[in-house]
Amino acid sequence: MSHPVVAGIDGSERSLAAADWAAREALLRGVPLCLVHALPPLPDAAVPVPAAETLQRLGEHILHRAIADLGARYPDLQARGEQAAGAPAMALLAAAGEAGLLVVGARGSGGFDGLAVGSVALHVSAAAACPVVLVPERPVEGIGDGTRMAGDTPQVVAGVDARRPVGEVLEFAFSAAEVRGARLRVVQAWALPAEAVSPQKLFVTEEDRATWEDQEVLRLSDALRAWQDKYGEVTTSTDVVLLHPAQALLNASRGAELLVVGRRAGRPAAEGRMGPVTHAVLHHARCPVAVVPHGG
Repeated sequence: MSHPVVAGIDGSERSLAAADWAAREALLRGVPLCLVHALPPLPDAAVPVPAAETLQRLGEHILHRAIADLGARYPDLQARGEQAAGAPAMALLAAAGEAGLLVVGARGSGGFDGLAVGSVALHVSAAAACPVVLVPERPVEGIGDGTRMAGDTPQVVAGVDARRPVGEVLEFAFSAAEVRGARLRVVQAWALPAEAVSPQKLFVTEEDRATWEDQEVLRLSDALRAWQDKYGEVTTSTDVVLLHPAQALLNASRGAELLVVGRRAGRPAAEGRMGPVTHAVLHHARCPVAVVPHGG
């Protein structure tokens, strides 16, 4: 874990909450934190020089204030700031090129009330080469609220398809649980096979359903065995549920410290290219969500 944690800030309360999460993550990993503030291109080349200089000084002030505040809360934190020219999403992607993790607020200073995830967060989640964590503005009561009772063991939740287990997602989830001293809850959603409903079979028997579910449980157990051996100190539980994957993950993430999902790397950086499950989770989870790129 030698690569820094990078976090984007724009001065909004949402981005500062993300920076605070990133600072704690950097301390857990034992790496530096880099805060990035983007200076987007001005709308007109004829903008007076004093105005451009004012925007630059404002960005510097945002960085210096954020680093000072984080340093006061976390004295052991190694933090630095940098300004980057260009659109925010492109600036963050460039800064994250050598990062171990990119952290952004689910929304920045733009958007509108009721918007769960902003365009910058969606873009970097779909395009970054490293894992991206989206931090919600604040937890709300209900599904995935990210809260837990004092004294409870922290929990990390990971979504897995046991038929196509993804090493990058499992590595990230087990490692995240290990550094937090957290339990890892692995969720496998499944659906009835095609032969469950046919002209010859008008209903599903409990015996058939139990057989199919047992098969899913065994697949998940096989997929996790090597990772449980590698991370022997991590307490792992599994949920195999007959439910839509997004709903299963959101249900399981109540009270979680972190929800981990994957996305295929190498796809065009478009909002809808992360897959419907990851997309739904990003919009509805109320705990931080890690999106881990993978080559599977």
